[in-house]
Amino acid sequence: MADVIDYKIHGNDMQLVEIELDPGEGVRAEAGAMTFMENGIEMQTKASGGLFGGFKRMVTGESFFITTFLNNGSSISHVGFAAPYPGKIIPIDLKDYHGKFICQKDSYLCSANGIEIGIELTKKIGTGFFGGEGFILQKLTGDGLAFIHAGGTIIKKELGPNDEIKVDTGCIVGFEDSVSYDIKFIGGFKNALFGKEGLFLATLRGPGITYIQSLPISKLSERIVASAGTNKGGKSVSVGGILGGILDD
Repeated sequence: MADVIDYKIHGNDMQLVEIELDPGEGVRAEAGAMTFMENGIEMQTKASGGLFGGFKRMVTGESFFITTFLNNGSSISHVGFAAPYPGKIIPIDLKDYHGKFICQKDSYLCSANGIEIGIELTKKIGTGFFGGEGFILQKLTGDGLAFIHAGGTIIKKELGPNDEIKVDTGCIVGFEDSVSYDIKFIGGFKNALFGKEGLFLATLRGPGITYIQSLPISKLSERIVASAGTNKGGKSVSVGGILGGILDD
């Protein structure tokens, strides 16, 4: 059973989640996500699920290790975790999703001690060849709070039975286990040649809740690289200046 934790999310576009831990409570996080921790909290870094669990996490693009932050003091203490790029932190109470939530790789930030982080393979091999970012997904299981991160603006869609939505594969943040997921060819010569949306789109079919992001890290990286390759007037352009310009758009 997962620890029951309290939290507060700070900021707007560059968010941080502050977790409040009673004595004996703990929170698990992606290695390197911690921003601060108060007295009484101790870190324990190890491969989640042993060596095999660590290798499975590496397949999803995450770190081999998971760090657990335990409050071994005698009073309430706090620890903070920062989002790795501009966007939003989404709290997911797994009790509301029947104990299981599927999310895009790289989106996991932290969770209450007792939540398991694994991988979820899609059911069709075609999804693996054409799904881009979505072939190997993360699986969060348990009965407590988890926090995932996504880029840009986040939209929550509640799909009814057989409701269907087509989404850019990189723009999927996560969905509950009742939502089916597939990859389909968009069709049409002009769409394929000039659409700039890729040849395939993800199809999500209800019932269930899904989260969609407007600016996945893959698209942000593409814009930064493209802007860095542009040398206007012979002047070099810094990555910081490029990122600032993108966020001001």
